[in-house]
Amino acid sequence: SKKKSQAPEKNTGAENFRWDLKCMYRGVDEPQIDLDIAALVEMIKNFYAAHKGRLGETLSQAITDYANISMLESKVFVYLFLKQSTNVGDAVVKSKIADAKIKLSRASGEYLTFFDIELVALSEEMLAKLYKNYPVVAKYRPWIEHTRIFKPHLLSESVESALTKRSPFGSGSWSEFFDELESDLKFKFQGKNKTLTEMLDLLTESKDAKERARLLKIINLGLGGMFAKYSAQNLYMVVGSKVVEIRERSYKHPMESRNKSNQIPDAVVDALHRAVEDVAGPLARRYYRLKAAHLGLKKLRWSDRNAPMPFSDTTIVPFKEALKIVVDAYQSFSPTLAKLIRKSIKNKRIDAPAGKGRRDGAYNCSIVLPGNIPTSFTFLNYLGSGGDVMTLAHELGHGVHGLLAGQAQGPLMCHAPTAYAETASVFGEMTTYNFLKKRLTAEKNNEALLALIMSKID
Repeated sequence: SKKKSQAPEKNTGAENFRWDLKCMYRGVDEPQIDLDIAALVEMIKNFYAAHKGRLGETLSQAITDYANISMLESKVFVYLFLKQSTNVGDAVVKSKIADAKIKLSRASGEYLTFFDIELVALSEEMLAKLYKNYPVVAKYRPWIEHTRIFKPHLLSESVESALTKRSPFGSGSWSEFFDELESDLKFKFQGKNKTLTEMLDLLTESKDAKERARLLKIINLGLGGMFAKYSAQNLYMVVGSKVVEIRERSYKHPMESRNKSNQIPDAVVDALHRAVEDVAGPLARRYYRLKAAHLGLKKLRWSDRNAPMPFSDTTIVPFKEALKIVVDAYQSFSPTLAKLIRKSIKNKRIDAPAGKGRRDGAYNCSIVLPGNIPTSFTFLNYLGSGGDVMTLAHELGHGVHGLLAGQAQGPLMCHAPTAYAETASVFGEMTTYNFLKKRLTAEKNNEALLALIMSKID
Protein backbone atom coordinates (compact mmCIF):
# COMPACT_ATOMS: atom_id res chain seq x y z
CA SER A 1 0.00 0.00 0.00
CA LYS A 2 1.14 3.58 -0.70
CA LYS A 3 2.32 5.57 2.27
CA LYS A 4 -0.14 8.35 3.05
CA SER A 5 1.03 11.85 3.97
CA GLN A 6 0.55 12.76 7.60
CA ALA A 7 -0.16 16.42 6.76
CA PRO A 8 -3.12 17.33 9.02
CA GLU A 9 -5.96 19.69 8.36
CA LYS A 10 -4.75 23.04 9.67
CA ASN A 11 -6.53 24.57 12.63
CA THR A 12 -4.57 27.65 13.57
CA GLY A 13 -7.14 29.80 15.37
CA ALA A 14 -6.81 32.34 12.54
CA GLU A 15 -10.52 31.91 11.84
CA ASN A 16 -11.19 33.88 15.05
CA PHE A 17 -9.41 36.94 13.70
CA ARG A 18 -11.72 38.69 11.23
CA TRP A 19 -11.68 42.41 10.61
CA ASP A 20 -14.39 44.79 11.72
CA LEU A 21 -15.07 47.35 8.97
CA LYS A 22 -17.75 49.33 10.79
CA CYS A 23 -15.39 52.30 11.01
CA MET A 24 -16.36 52.78 7.34
CA TYR A 25 -19.71 51.09 6.72
CA ARG A 26 -21.90 48.46 8.40
CA GLY A 27 -22.59 46.50 5.23
CA VAL A 28 -22.52 46.55 1.42
CA ASP A 29 -26.22 47.40 1.37
CA GLU A 30 -25.84 50.42 3.66
CA PRO A 31 -27.40 53.48 1.92
CA GLN A 32 -24.51 55.68 3.11
CA ILE A 33 -22.26 54.13 0.44
CA ASP A 34 -24.44 55.50 -2.35
CA LEU A 35 -24.80 58.81 -0.51
CA ASP A 36 -21.00 59.08 -0.25
CA ILE A 37 -20.59 58.30 -3.96
CA ALA A 38 -23.11 61.04 -4.78
CA ALA A 39 -21.32 63.42 -2.40
CA LEU A 40 -18.01 62.65 -4.11
CA VAL A 41 -19.44 63.52 -7.51
CA GLU A 42 -20.64 66.85 -6.13
CA MET A 43 -17.29 67.54 -4.44
CA ILE A 44 -15.51 66.89 -7.74
CA LYS A 45 -17.86 69.24 -9.63
CA ASN A 46 -17.40 71.93 -6.98
CA PHE A 47 -13.63 71.48 -7.19
CA TYR A 48 -13.76 72.21 -10.91
CA ALA A 49 -15.92 75.28 -10.42
CA ALA A 50 -13.69 76.70 -7.68
CA HIS A 51 -10.22 76.01 -9.10
CA LYS A 52 -10.28 75.50 -12.88
CA GLY A 53 -7.96 78.13 -14.43
CA ARG A 54 -7.23 79.69 -11.01
CA LEU A 55 -4.59 77.49 -9.34
CA GLY A 56 -2.17 80.40 -9.12
CA GLU A 57 -4.62 82.01 -6.68
CA THR A 58 -6.37 79.02 -5.08
CA LEU A 59 -3.73 76.26 -4.83
CA SER A 60 -3.76 76.16 -1.02
CA GLN A 61 -7.52 75.61 -0.88
CA ALA A 62 -7.37 73.30 -3.91
CA ILE A 63 -4.94 70.99 -2.11
CA THR A 64 -7.21 70.94 0.96
CA ASP A 65 -10.26 70.18 -1.20
CA TYR A 66 -8.38 67.52 -3.16
CA ALA A 67 -7.32 65.85 0.10
CA ASN A 68 -10.94 65.74 1.27
CA ILE A 69 -11.97 64.11 -2.01
CA SER A 70 -9.15 61.61 -1.62
CA MET A 71 -10.18 60.62 1.92
CA LEU A 72 -13.84 60.03 1.03
CA GLU A 73 -12.89 58.14 -2.13
CA SER A 74 -10.57 55.92 -0.07
CA LYS A 75 -13.38 55.21 2.36
CA VAL A 76 -15.68 53.98 -0.42
CA PHE A 77 -13.24 51.97 -2.52
CA VAL A 78 -11.11 50.52 0.27
CA TYR A 79 -14.21 49.26 2.07
CA LEU A 80 -15.45 47.54 -1.09
CA PHE A 81 -11.99 46.17 -1.88
CA LEU A 82 -11.63 44.70 1.61
CA LYS A 83 -15.09 43.14 1.40
CA GLN A 84 -14.26 41.67 -1.99
CA SER A 85 -10.96 40.21 -0.72
CA THR A 86 -12.78 37.81 1.61
CA ASN A 87 -15.06 36.61 -1.21
CA VAL A 88 -13.70 37.54 -4.63
CA GLY A 89 -16.75 36.23 -6.47
CA ASP A 90 -19.38 38.12 -4.40
CA ALA A 91 -21.74 39.42 -7.10
CA VAL A 92 -23.22 42.16 -4.91
CA VAL A 93 -19.82 43.60 -4.04
CA LYS A 94 -18.65 43.35 -7.66
CA SER A 95 -21.73 45.23 -8.84
CA LYS A 96 -21.24 47.96 -6.23
CA ILE A 97 -17.57 48.37 -7.19
CA ALA A 98 -18.41 48.57 -10.89
CA ASP A 99 -21.13 51.16 -10.26
CA ALA A 100 -18.82 53.31 -8.09
CA LYS A 101 -15.98 53.13 -10.59
CA ILE A 102 -18.15 54.15 -13.54
CA LYS A 103 -19.71 57.09 -11.71
CA LEU A 104 -16.45 58.40 -10.25
CA SER A 105 -14.30 57.85 -13.35
CA ARG A 106 -16.88 59.79 -15.36
CA ALA A 107 -16.87 62.66 -12.85
CA SER A 108 -13.08 62.62 -12.50
CA GLY A 109 -12.56 62.56 -16.25
CA GLU A 110 -14.92 65.49 -16.70
CA TYR A 111 -13.94 67.67 -13.75
CA LEU A 112 -10.55 66.62 -12.26
CA THR A 113 -8.37 66.11 -15.33
CA PHE A 114 -7.40 69.77 -15.42
CA PHE A 115 -5.75 69.68 -11.99
CA ASP A 116 -2.52 67.81 -12.81
CA ILE A 117 -2.20 69.55 -16.16
CA GLU A 118 -2.54 73.03 -14.66
CA LEU A 119 -0.41 72.14 -11.62
CA VAL A 120 2.57 71.12 -13.75
CA ALA A 121 2.08 74.22 -15.91
CA LEU A 122 2.64 76.66 -12.99
CA SER A 123 5.95 78.49 -13.27
CA GLU A 124 8.75 77.97 -10.75
CA GLU A 125 8.46 81.65 -9.80
CA MET A 126 4.76 81.29 -9.07
CA LEU A 127 5.33 78.17 -6.98
CA ALA A 128 8.14 79.83 -5.02
CA LYS A 129 5.70 82.56 -3.96
CA LEU A 130 3.03 80.02 -3.05
CA TYR A 131 5.49 77.98 -0.97
CA LYS A 132 6.48 81.14 0.88
CA ASN A 133 2.99 82.51 1.51
CA TYR A 134 0.83 79.41 2.13
CA PRO A 135 1.72 76.79 4.80
CA VAL A 136 -0.46 74.12 3.15
CA VAL A 137 1.33 74.54 -0.19
CA ALA A 138 4.69 74.46 1.60
CA LYS A 139 3.79 71.25 3.41
CA TYR A 140 2.77 69.55 0.18
CA ARG A 141 5.81 70.72 -1.77
CA PRO A 142 7.22 67.16 -2.14
CA TRP A 143 3.88 65.98 -3.54
CA ILE A 144 3.71 68.93 -5.96
CA GLU A 145 7.27 68.41 -7.16
CA HIS A 146 6.70 64.70 -7.64
CA THR A 147 3.58 65.41 -9.72
CA ARG A 148 5.57 67.85 -11.86
CA ILE A 149 8.16 65.27 -12.97
CA PHE A 150 5.44 63.71 -15.14
CA LYS A 151 4.91 66.93 -17.10
CA PRO A 152 6.57 65.58 -20.30
CA HIS A 153 4.27 62.56 -20.25
CA LEU A 154 0.86 64.17 -19.81
CA LEU A 155 -1.39 64.28 -22.86
CA SER A 156 -3.94 66.94 -23.72
CA GLU A 157 -6.80 67.53 -21.29
CA SER A 158 -9.37 66.04 -23.66
CA VAL A 159 -7.32 62.87 -24.13
CA GLU A 160 -6.62 62.51 -20.41
CA SER A 161 -10.32 63.01 -19.75
CA ALA A 162 -11.29 60.28 -22.20
CA LEU A 163 -8.72 57.86 -20.75
CA THR A 164 -10.01 58.44 -17.22
CA LYS A 165 -13.59 57.81 -18.27
CA ARG A 166 -12.56 54.55 -19.95
CA SER A 167 -10.41 53.37 -17.02
CA PRO A 168 -13.03 51.02 -15.47
CA PHE A 169 -12.81 48.95 -18.65
CA GLY A 170 -9.01 48.91 -18.96
CA SER A 171 -6.28 46.50 -17.95
CA GLY A 172 -7.35 46.68 -14.30
CA SER A 173 -10.59 44.88 -15.12
CA TRP A 174 -8.55 42.01 -16.61
CA SER A 175 -6.52 41.84 -13.42
CA GLU A 176 -9.63 41.72 -11.24
CA PHE A 177 -11.17 38.90 -13.28
CA PHE A 178 -7.88 37.01 -13.14
CA ASP A 179 -8.01 37.20 -9.30
CA GLU A 180 -11.56 35.87 -9.37
CA LEU A 181 -10.67 32.92 -11.58
CA GLU A 182 -7.62 32.15 -9.48
CA SER A 183 -9.70 32.10 -6.29
CA ASP A 184 -12.00 29.51 -7.93
CA LEU A 185 -9.19 27.07 -8.75
CA LYS A 186 -9.50 23.64 -7.12
CA PHE A 187 -6.79 21.00 -6.77
CA LYS A 188 -7.62 17.40 -5.83
CA PHE A 189 -5.20 16.07 -3.22
CA GLN A 190 -5.79 13.02 -1.00
CA GLY A 191 -9.46 12.99 -1.90
CA LYS A 192 -10.08 16.63 -0.93
CA ASN A 193 -10.35 19.87 -2.89
CA LYS A 194 -7.60 22.34 -2.01
CA THR A 195 -7.12 26.00 -2.90
CA LEU A 196 -3.93 27.22 -4.59
CA THR A 197 -2.85 28.78 -1.29
CA GLU A 198 -3.27 25.46 0.53
CA MET A 199 -1.39 23.54 -2.17
CA LEU A 200 1.57 25.91 -2.13
CA ASP A 201 1.68 25.68 1.66
CA LEU A 202 1.73 21.88 1.48
CA LEU A 203 4.48 22.02 -1.16
CA THR A 204 6.61 24.31 0.99
CA GLU A 205 6.09 22.42 4.25
CA SER A 206 6.40 18.81 3.06
CA LYS A 207 9.57 16.90 4.06
CA ASP A 208 8.83 14.09 1.58
CA ALA A 209 10.55 14.63 -1.82
CA LYS A 210 8.16 12.28 -3.64
CA GLU A 211 5.15 14.03 -2.14
CA ARG A 212 6.57 17.44 -3.13
CA ALA A 213 6.98 16.25 -6.73
CA ARG A 214 3.41 14.94 -6.74
CA LEU A 215 2.08 18.18 -5.26
CA LEU A 216 3.85 20.30 -7.88
CA LYS A 217 2.52 18.11 -10.69
CA ILE A 218 -1.04 18.56 -9.37
CA ILE A 219 -0.50 22.33 -9.12
CA ASN A 220 0.87 22.53 -12.68
CA LEU A 221 -2.02 20.51 -14.08
CA GLY A 222 -4.51 22.67 -12.18
CA LEU A 223 -3.00 25.83 -13.64
CA GLY A 224 -3.35 24.47 -17.17
CA GLY A 225 -6.34 24.23 -19.49
CA MET A 226 -8.65 27.20 -19.71
CA PHE A 227 -6.90 29.03 -16.87
CA ALA A 228 -3.61 28.95 -18.78
CA LYS A 229 -5.34 30.19 -21.94
CA TYR A 230 -7.02 33.00 -20.06
CA SER A 231 -3.77 33.90 -18.30
CA ALA A 232 -1.98 34.21 -21.63
CA GLN A 233 -4.72 36.43 -23.05
CA ASN A 234 -4.72 38.50 -19.85
CA LEU A 235 -0.97 39.05 -20.15
CA TYR A 236 -1.32 39.96 -23.82
CA MET A 237 -4.02 42.57 -23.11
CA VAL A 238 -2.26 44.15 -20.12
CA VAL A 239 1.17 44.30 -21.76
CA GLY A 240 -0.29 45.45 -25.07
CA SER A 241 -2.11 48.31 -23.33
CA LYS A 242 1.10 49.25 -21.52
CA VAL A 243 3.12 49.31 -24.74
CA VAL A 244 0.67 51.76 -26.30
CA GLU A 245 0.72 53.97 -23.19
CA ILE A 246 4.55 54.03 -23.06
CA ARG A 247 4.70 55.12 -26.70
CA GLU A 248 1.92 57.71 -26.50
CA ARG A 249 3.31 59.26 -23.30
CA SER A 250 6.86 59.40 -24.71
CA TYR A 251 8.58 57.27 -22.09
CA LYS A 252 12.08 56.25 -23.12
CA HIS A 253 11.74 52.64 -21.92
CA PRO A 254 9.14 50.37 -20.23
CA MET A 255 10.44 50.95 -16.67
CA GLU A 256 10.66 54.74 -16.77
CA SER A 257 7.10 55.34 -15.57
CA ARG A 258 7.49 52.99 -12.60
CA ASN A 259 10.93 54.33 -11.72
CA LYS A 260 9.59 57.88 -11.68
CA SER A 261 6.63 56.81 -9.55
CA ASN A 262 9.07 55.21 -7.12
CA GLN A 263 11.29 58.31 -7.20
CA ILE A 264 14.30 56.16 -8.06
CA PRO A 265 16.76 57.01 -10.87
CA ASP A 266 17.05 54.52 -13.73
CA ALA A 267 20.73 54.03 -12.86
CA VAL A 268 19.84 52.70 -9.39
CA VAL A 269 17.44 50.11 -10.84
CA ASP A 270 20.00 49.11 -13.45
CA ALA A 271 22.58 48.65 -10.68
CA LEU A 272 20.14 46.43 -8.78
CA HIS A 273 19.57 44.29 -11.88
CA ARG A 274 23.33 43.89 -12.37
CA ALA A 275 23.78 42.97 -8.69
CA VAL A 276 21.09 40.28 -8.92
CA GLU A 277 22.68 38.80 -12.03
CA ASP A 278 26.36 39.10 -11.12
CA VAL A 279 26.31 38.64 -7.33
CA ALA A 280 23.00 37.08 -6.23
CA GLY A 281 22.84 34.56 -9.10
CA PRO A 282 26.09 32.77 -8.21
CA LEU A 283 25.18 32.94 -4.50
CA ALA A 284 21.81 31.32 -5.21
CA ARG A 285 23.43 28.47 -7.15
CA ARG A 286 25.95 27.96 -4.34
CA TYR A 287 23.13 27.91 -1.78
CA TYR A 288 21.10 25.33 -3.73
CA ARG A 289 24.15 23.02 -3.85
CA LEU A 290 24.39 23.34 -0.06
CA LYS A 291 20.66 22.75 0.32
CA ALA A 292 20.75 19.63 -1.87
CA ALA A 293 23.50 18.23 0.36
CA HIS A 294 21.43 18.85 3.50
CA LEU A 295 18.43 17.17 1.87
CA GLY A 296 20.56 14.20 0.82
CA LEU A 297 19.87 14.83 -2.87
CA LYS A 298 22.39 14.80 -5.71
CA LYS A 299 20.27 17.27 -7.64
CA LEU A 300 17.42 19.52 -6.56
CA ARG A 301 14.18 19.26 -8.50
CA TRP A 302 12.03 22.36 -8.88
CA SER A 303 9.66 20.87 -6.29
CA ASP A 304 12.54 20.79 -3.78
CA ARG A 305 13.40 24.47 -4.14
CA ASN A 306 11.56 25.65 -0.99
CA ALA A 307 11.63 22.36 0.90
CA PRO A 308 12.19 22.58 4.66
CA MET A 309 15.34 21.11 6.15
CA PRO A 310 14.94 17.58 7.57
CA PHE A 311 15.81 18.99 11.00
CA SER A 312 13.44 22.00 10.81
CA ASP A 313 10.35 22.25 13.01
CA THR A 314 7.28 22.34 10.75
CA THR A 315 4.82 22.29 13.63
CA ILE A 316 1.83 24.54 12.97
CA VAL A 317 2.17 27.88 14.77
CA PRO A 318 -1.21 28.97 16.22
CA PHE A 319 -2.16 32.46 15.12
CA LYS A 320 -2.20 33.83 18.67
CA GLU A 321 1.35 32.59 19.13
CA ALA A 322 2.37 34.20 15.83
CA LEU A 323 0.92 37.51 17.01
CA LYS A 324 2.83 37.24 20.29
CA ILE A 325 6.11 36.52 18.48
CA VAL A 326 5.65 39.51 16.18
CA VAL A 327 4.51 41.92 18.90
CA ASP A 328 7.40 40.87 21.16
CA ALA A 329 9.83 41.31 18.28
CA TYR A 330 8.57 44.82 17.51
CA GLN A 331 8.59 45.62 21.24
CA SER A 332 12.28 44.67 21.38
CA PHE A 333 12.98 47.43 18.86
CA SER A 334 10.28 50.04 19.50
CA PRO A 335 7.49 50.08 22.10
CA THR A 336 5.77 52.70 19.90
CA LEU A 337 5.49 50.29 16.97
CA ALA A 338 4.39 47.42 19.23
CA LYS A 339 1.66 49.65 20.69
CA LEU A 340 0.34 50.40 17.19
CA ILE A 341 0.14 46.67 16.43
CA ARG A 342 -1.66 45.93 19.69
CA LYS A 343 -4.17 48.65 18.87
CA SER A 344 -4.74 47.16 15.41
CA ILE A 345 -5.39 43.76 16.97
CA LYS A 346 -7.77 45.24 19.54
CA ASN A 347 -9.66 47.19 16.86
CA LYS A 348 -9.98 44.06 14.70
CA ARG A 349 -8.02 45.36 11.74
CA ILE A 350 -6.64 41.92 10.76
CA ASP A 351 -8.44 39.30 8.64
CA ALA A 352 -6.36 36.16 8.97
CA PRO A 353 -7.81 32.78 7.89
CA ALA A 354 -7.17 31.02 4.60
CA GLY A 355 -10.22 29.68 2.81
CA LYS A 356 -12.14 29.15 -0.39
CA GLY A 357 -13.03 32.22 -2.42
CA ARG A 358 -10.53 34.56 -0.74
CA ARG A 359 -8.02 36.70 -2.59
CA ASP A 360 -4.67 34.94 -2.77
CA GLY A 361 -1.63 36.08 -0.80
CA ALA A 362 -1.41 38.83 1.80
CA TYR A 363 -1.43 42.61 1.86
CA ASN A 364 -1.70 45.67 4.05
CA CYS A 365 -3.95 48.57 3.11
CA SER A 366 -3.30 51.80 5.01
CA ILE A 367 -5.39 54.90 4.32
CA VAL A 368 -6.50 58.18 5.85
CA LEU A 369 -10.25 58.32 6.40
CA PRO A 370 -12.36 61.52 6.42
CA GLY A 371 -11.44 63.64 9.41
CA ASN A 372 -7.74 62.84 8.86
CA ILE A 373 -7.99 59.50 10.67
CA PRO A 374 -5.14 57.09 9.77
CA THR A 375 -6.37 53.49 9.53
CA SER A 376 -4.65 50.26 8.55
CA PHE A 377 -6.02 46.86 7.50
CA THR A 378 -4.05 43.62 7.13
CA PHE A 379 -5.23 40.68 5.00
CA LEU A 380 -3.67 37.22 5.30
CA ASN A 381 -4.14 33.61 4.28
CA TYR A 382 -2.63 32.22 7.47
CA LEU A 383 -1.96 28.47 7.61
CA GLY A 384 0.55 28.39 10.46
CA SER A 385 3.92 27.95 8.76
CA GLY A 386 7.08 29.79 9.78
CA GLY A 387 6.80 31.66 6.49
CA ASP A 388 3.29 32.76 7.46
CA VAL A 389 4.66 34.20 10.71
CA MET A 390 7.19 36.20 8.67
CA THR A 391 4.41 37.34 6.32
CA LEU A 392 2.47 38.62 9.33
CA ALA A 393 5.54 40.55 10.50
CA HIS A 394 6.05 41.92 6.99
CA GLU A 395 2.49 43.15 6.49
CA LEU A 396 2.37 44.71 9.96
CA GLY A 397 5.55 46.56 8.99
CA HIS A 398 3.52 48.17 6.24
CA GLY A 399 0.78 48.77 8.79
CA VAL A 400 2.78 50.70 11.36
CA HIS A 401 4.45 52.65 8.55
CA GLY A 402 1.03 53.53 7.11
CA LEU A 403 -0.35 54.67 10.46
CA LEU A 404 2.64 56.87 11.26
CA ALA A 405 2.81 58.27 7.71
CA GLY A 406 -0.92 58.97 7.67
CA GLN A 407 -0.63 60.93 10.89
CA ALA A 408 2.44 62.89 9.80
CA GLN A 409 1.86 63.34 6.07
CA GLY A 410 -1.91 63.35 5.50
CA PRO A 411 -3.89 61.63 2.74
CA LEU A 412 -1.95 62.88 -0.29
CA MET A 413 1.56 62.01 0.88
CA CYS A 414 1.09 59.01 3.20
CA HIS A 415 1.50 56.41 0.45
CA ALA A 416 5.23 55.82 0.11
CA PRO A 417 6.77 54.79 -3.21
CA THR A 418 7.08 51.02 -3.57
CA ALA A 419 10.77 50.65 -2.70
CA TYR A 420 10.37 52.89 0.36
CA ALA A 421 7.22 51.07 1.50
CA GLU A 422 8.89 47.66 1.12
CA THR A 423 11.85 48.89 3.14
CA ALA A 424 9.48 49.40 6.09
CA SER A 425 7.85 45.99 5.73
CA VAL A 426 11.10 44.07 5.21
CA PHE A 427 12.51 45.90 8.23
CA GLY A 428 9.60 44.59 10.34
CA GLU A 429 10.12 41.11 8.95
CA MET A 430 13.87 41.17 9.64
CA THR A 431 13.29 42.56 13.14
CA THR A 432 11.17 39.47 13.84
CA TYR A 433 13.77 37.20 12.20
CA ASN A 434 16.58 38.70 14.31
CA PHE A 435 14.43 38.38 17.44
CA LEU A 436 13.93 34.64 16.81
CA LYS A 437 17.58 34.21 15.82
CA LYS A 438 18.75 35.81 19.07
CA ARG A 439 16.39 33.61 21.09
CA LEU A 440 17.60 30.39 19.43
CA THR A 441 21.22 31.47 19.86
CA ALA A 442 20.64 31.99 23.60
CA GLU A 443 19.03 28.53 23.78
CA LYS A 444 22.03 27.06 21.84
CA ASN A 445 19.56 25.33 19.55
CA ASN A 446 21.88 25.13 16.56
CA GLU A 447 19.68 22.93 14.37
CA ALA A 448 16.69 25.23 14.75
CA LEU A 449 18.96 28.23 14.18
CA LEU A 450 20.33 26.77 10.94
CA ALA A 451 16.81 25.91 9.78
CA LEU A 452 15.66 29.48 10.49
CA ILE A 453 18.62 30.97 8.57
CA MET A 454 18.05 28.66 5.60
CA SER A 455 14.33 29.40 5.53
CA LYS A 456 15.15 33.11 5.35
CA ILE A 457 17.56 32.48 2.47
CA ASP A 458 14.78 30.51 0.74
